[in-house]
Amino acid sequence: MLYGIIISLITLICILLIIVVLLQPGQKEGLSGGLAAGMAGGASMGARRTADLLSKTTSILAALFLALSVLANFAIDRTEATQSTIQQQGVPGDPIEQSDFTIPSQTESAVPQQEDFNIED
Repeated sequence: MLYGIIISLITLICILLIIVVLLQPGQKEGLSGGLAAGMAGGASMGARRTADLLSKTTSILAALFLALSVLANFAIDRTEATQSTIQQQGVPGDPIEQSDFTIPSQTESAVPQQEDFNIED
């Protein structure tokens, strides 16, 4: 239940973050460039204040997104699963025989062995 609530909040923050980023000015464009001056007559909310507000809002939403993403990782209910999904979907039956790699092999090595040369003068 907690995980579902956190995911819902993350989705809402993602939508808000997309909107706020798209409203930010490019090069003399966006909400702070042309729209803000025409909305209020250029007196109450100038281009600089709008850009600052959008920048702070982006930072806050990004921090919330990061924090909730980390929190969602810890909120996942792990009590039910003892195996991963891949392990649960594995081939049923006896496991494949595992070789004991601690015992030396009886076959000849594919890597040529170097002889030790002792050079003594």
